[in-house]
Amino acid sequence: MNALQLSGTDEETTVNDNHQPDTAPDTPQVTTFPEPERLLLHMPVDIRNASLMVLAGMGLLFVLHWAKAVFIPIMLSILFSYAFSPLVNWMAHRRVPRWLGSAIVLLSILGALGSTAYALSDEASAMVESLPVAAQKFRNAMKRSSGNSTSTLDTVQKAATQIEQAAQEGAASGGTRGAMRVVIEKSNFNVKDYLWTGTIGLIALIGQATVVIFLTYFLMLSGDTFRRKMLKLAGPNLSSKKITLHALHEITEQIQRYLQVQLLTSALVGVMTWLALWAIGLDNAPVWGIAAGVLNLVPYVGSLITAAASALVGFLQFGSLNMAMLVGGASLVIHTIVGNIVTPWLTSRASRLSPVAVFVALLAWGWLWGVWGLLLGIPIMMMVKSVCDRVDDLKPVGEFLGS
Repeated sequence: MNALQLSGTDEETTVNDNHQPDTAPDTPQVTTFPEPERLLLHMPVDIRNASLMVLAGMGLLFVLHWAKAVFIPIMLSILFSYAFSPLVNWMAHRRVPRWLGSAIVLLSILGALGSTAYALSDEASAMVESLPVAAQKFRNAMKRSSGNSTSTLDTVQKAATQIEQAAQEGAASGGTRGAMRVVIEKSNFNVKDYLWTGTIGLIALIGQATVVIFLTYFLMLSGDTFRRKMLKLAGPNLSSKKITLHALHEITEQIQRYLQVQLLTSALVGVMTWLALWAIGLDNAPVWGIAAGVLNLVPYVGSLITAAASALVGFLQFGSLNMAMLVGGASLVIHTIVGNIVTPWLTSRASRLSPVAVFVALLAWGWLWGVWGLLLGIPIMMMVKSVCDRVDDLKPVGEFLGS
């Protein structure tokens, strides 16, 4: 009698009848191999929460763009308060009242800006007065460069004119008779309209600057009041207060480092521009160095303004397009090297933001707020990263923004 024994798992079956399987002798044996186990990545995806996050992000972008007249002065005031608070704190340690120290700091900075603008006013007025002369010189230079020879552009223009005349003659001969030809004349250039628009924009800018000055003064006057209030809002737990305090300290340190980087790069741009224009032989090279350093605080746009203005002055002084291109090109090369190589590297080291995140932040905030977004985008991303690093659910965002 055959005795059937089961050992191990259900997959192994042994028979003790002379080691003969309990099958027919003519049945072929099939060898099966175990299927390898599949590796699956389990990522829970909540469609509802993801959709709500997308809608909340779109709503936030709309609010930031719609209320930029409110958010921009607030962010500028916070940035300036972080920049000037160390001076006020130093004066407070010397037993100077905070209201007096804040007033002294703001008045000193406004006085320095006013004196710089006054020093550049003569140069700016001379530049505006010389615009007609510059246009005439530019026209004469183009005529001299073209000479009597006909350029390719002129040939194409003549051919286009002849084709247009032929089309008009064909339409007049074969078209419907009695059709009335309508000619739309462009209105003449009216300077008053542009002056009125510019005056309204200037008044709005002065109003926002006044709001920024007073709000910065109040923020510096308050000192650590808002920090203590944030600690109270963090909750009764000591751990929550400690995390909030560390985040506030990190935000303060990173913004101050960022401002130090901006001052360093602006000074570097100013010195290099001064030396380059002095070597070329442009008049008032130190003034242009100061202007380049100040405009360097506005990414991308400031470099274009400096290059265009210096090229115009170089053309007025030398009367040559080649010299004008040399002056503008030197200024643009300096801004490009410092702005695209030195500044992102120093910013990533000072703020622990990756260069890719810095560049994308400039694009996004520039799209939202224009020039002010280019100026405020990086400090805002520093604040966002500091908060994300200390919130468990937002740590992936902080890791993505980090270097």
